[in-house]
Amino acid sequence: MEIFFTILILILVVSLSGIVTRMLPFQIPLPLIQIALGALIAWPAFGLHVEFNPELFLVLFIPPLLFADGRKTPIREFLHHGREIIGLALVLVFFTVFGLGYVIHMLIPEMPLIVSFALAAVLSPTDAVALSGIVGKGRIPDSIMSILEGEALMNDASGLVSLNFAIRVAIGAMAFSTTTAGLEFVKVAAGGILIGIAVTWVYRWVLRAINHWVGDDPATQVVFLLLLPFAVYLVAEHFKTSGILAAVAAGMMVGNSKGLSNVPLAMRLRANSVWSMLEFVLNGTVFLMLGLQIPGIMATTMTTLDSEATLTAGKLFGDIILIYAVLMLMRFWWLLAMKIFSNKFLKKRPLLFSQYSVRECLIATFAGVRGAITLAGALSVPLWIRVDVEAFPARYLLIFLAMGVILFSLICGVIILPLLLRGLNMMDHSKLSEEEEKAKVAMSKIAVESLEKLQERLEKSSEEDIDPHLLAEIGSKVISDLRLHSEENKKEEMEQAEQLERRFRLTALRAQRGELYHMRAKQQISNETLDKLLYELDLMETLLIGQG
Repeated sequence: MEIFFTILILILVVSLSGIVTRMLPFQIPLPLIQIALGALIAWPAFGLHVEFNPELFLVLFIPPLLFADGRKTPIREFLHHGREIIGLALVLVFFTVFGLGYVIHMLIPEMPLIVSFALAAVLSPTDAVALSGIVGKGRIPDSIMSILEGEALMNDASGLVSLNFAIRVAIGAMAFSTTTAGLEFVKVAAGGILIGIAVTWVYRWVLRAINHWVGDDPATQVVFLLLLPFAVYLVAEHFKTSGILAAVAAGMMVGNSKGLSNVPLAMRLRANSVWSMLEFVLNGTVFLMLGLQIPGIMATTMTTLDSEATLTAGKLFGDIILIYAVLMLMRFWWLLAMKIFSNKFLKKRPLLFSQYSVRECLIATFAGVRGAITLAGALSVPLWIRVDVEAFPARYLLIFLAMGVILFSLICGVIILPLLLRGLNMMDHSKLSEEEEKAKVAMSKIAVESLEKLQERLEKSSEEDIDPHLLAEIGSKVISDLRLHSEENKKEEMEQAEQLERRFRLTALRAQRGELYHMRAKQQISNETLDKLLYELDLMETLLIGQG
């Protein structure tokens, strides 16, 4: 019962965090609010303490978060920026693990080298969700944000796979070797991606079978979709490959597969709503968990400092600042190096970095904030090398430093990024508007052609008993509406017609909804009929509002 109440309290606090953010007279990023609320309810006055299994924590939070990010990533755009993303998400991650690992070990000799590598691996992933929470959506130019989102998706995988290697070396499960680690990474990564694709293909077959056997059942379909990231993760981990990359691959397949995206409307609406809610709760819970750990980590750290003559609170806080500074310097110099390399050696197909100014390089540098994945990785470090016999070395220190870097990166992002973005010319969205207009015209033209063919076929058909006057009336009405949309020079008239039609239809829908409640109150219809018709009206209103 205690676990149940704890879960309810966590979900309630995550929900309240969004309300608190909007009630404050000044803007504070949502992740910082959630961290502060977590620390508040964990303080001795409230005394909420959450014990959790690190492995369970990793399985519970990582697969759905990475799967959700993969669903929103267009494969074509991802491949278009593939070289830039690989440069940041793979090469820079490995440089960060080794370079920063040695720096951490030099700063804190009490932390073994392999544990320093583990901390560097934990700190290598960036968090696009936390970044959006800091600066808001649409504030960072698309030329930078598209790469940052792809990087965040892939370096979650590369950073956590590197962490897994470091943990296995630390617990004696494998010997450290650069060659062995490289080959192992290729095997683990390729295996994870293939398993993610294979399991998703099986899921697609199962979904078709369900539709064939029981018809369109949105609830069942959404539940299967929710289970997919956990299934691919567990299957990949069972075969000693990367469950993280399997979840990413599954998410990208689901988001970009025509067979999986052309599902019934009811499922799409429910799935999108469920995933939006799930992402908010999971991301919020991870930051809340960070806040919940702060009092305990601080108490453990202070207790340990009393027994460690070489460590002091001031030194550790200074180390956090130095580690973050090294992270940012490595990231900035790597961006400049890729810019210079592209200008010198890739003149025919230059990297997007070649167009970056120093200011844009600084934006991309400080936009690399750390967040949920870093914390999830830190908290997933095992408590013991051997169960209840030998503790994992410097685990408390690793979590304390990771927590400090997360907080410091968020605070620096809040202060520095708005200054760098001030006065920056954002992307001209007129191009997107032109693309949208062009697509609407093309869609309307092909729709008119298909409807004209249908009308001709129905007029000639002797099998279907259709009133020719009714056929002509309905056909001409629908085709005339589409023809208005297919004429490129009638944009203002088309927009006015759309707004008027939407206004009339919404008014009619709301009147129909009111009449349904009135009829139910007079017991003229049953609850079942009310729910069915209300659901249909809600779907139609959702479509109309979405077109606005």
